[in-house]
Order: sequence, then structure tokens, then C-alpha cells
Amino acid sequence: MRRWLLAGTVGILVMAAAAPALAADEVSADELLADPAAFDGVEVVLEGELIGDYGFRPDGWMWTQLNGDSYGSDPVAAGGALTGGNSGVGIRMPEALGRPLDAPGGYRQVGPIVAVTGQWRFHDPARGGESYLDVASLEVVAAGRAIDDPANGLVMAIGGLMLVLGLASLATLRRSRRSELVRRQPSG
Repeated sequence: MRRWLLAGTVGILVMAAAAPALAADEVSADELLADPAAFDGVEVVLEGELIGDYGFRPDGWMWTQLNGDSYGSDPVAAGGALTGGNSGVGIRMPEALGRPLDAPGGYRQVGPIVAVTGQWRFHDPARGGESYLDVASLEVVAAGRAIDDPANGLVMAIGGLMLVLGLASLATLRRSRRSELVRRQPSG
């Protein structure tokens, strides 16, 4: 009987050790921002576009912004629809994770789309009350890319026409002022 009990206990321990760790909660930036206090200290997975700037700090950490809205996959400058405001969070990760990344997103650049796993820190007293995701791992889902934003011919034509009209108006005004000065000069 004791052998069966010992074998059962060992079996349970082996299965528990082999079982995968509990997966982090997958959340969106909107969910995280709707109730940030509820996620304090929770390990989460967040997917989105890295935007703005990469701030590499002397202490070996990199700070940036991760936007979880639709503009990373469908930017307005590339013909995407306006779908509301930006929703994103600050993230902090080891510099080694951030160095090899493509440039962050901006007006003419889509930043890398990443899935980051880390612990949400809500009003972290160690960081002056900052709320951010403390990233432990990062997976690049899609590489960053430039946005082809060709010039709009109609806008260029209207701009050129306005420039010509402005210069013509300025020339007419100068001629008018010269004529006025000539008429006001006393005659000989």
C-alpha cells in the first residue's frame, strides 16, 4: 500500500513539474487602461506597435510607447480609416531586447509590431508613481516599415496656383505704390 502511495505522490510531483506554467493574461491596451489598478502586479501579454522614440538609459533599460490601436496595422497615412484615438502604454525593457528592433513608428513609419510579456506596474513608487509594463520578453510579430505617402497632385496644383496668385498680387501692389510715389513728387 505504501508503494502505491509513494508511486502516486511521485507521479503527481512529476506531472506538476512537467506542467506548463500558468500563461500570462493576454490583454489589449484598452482593457489595461480601462482599469489599470486591477492589473497591478499581474503578468500580461500585450501586442501593439512601438512608436515615438526609444529612450536608452544609462542603467541598461529602454523606455518606449506601445500603442495597441489599429493604426499600427492600418495607418491613416497609408489609407487606413480613422478608428478613434491612440491607446497605448509606456513600457520598460532591458536594453538588449530593444537594440535590435526596427525604428519606432511615426508619421511616415510603422514601428515594429510586437507581443511583449511583462508585469504591469500601476503607480510604481520606485519610479515616482509611473504606470508601465515591465517587459521580460518580446516577440516581433511584424517588422517595421516605411509608409509610402505619395504627393497629392490636386493639392500640389492648388498650392502652386495660390503661390502664383500671391506673387502676382505682390507685384501689382508694388507697381501701384510706385505709381503713387511718382504722382506725389513735386513737379519741376
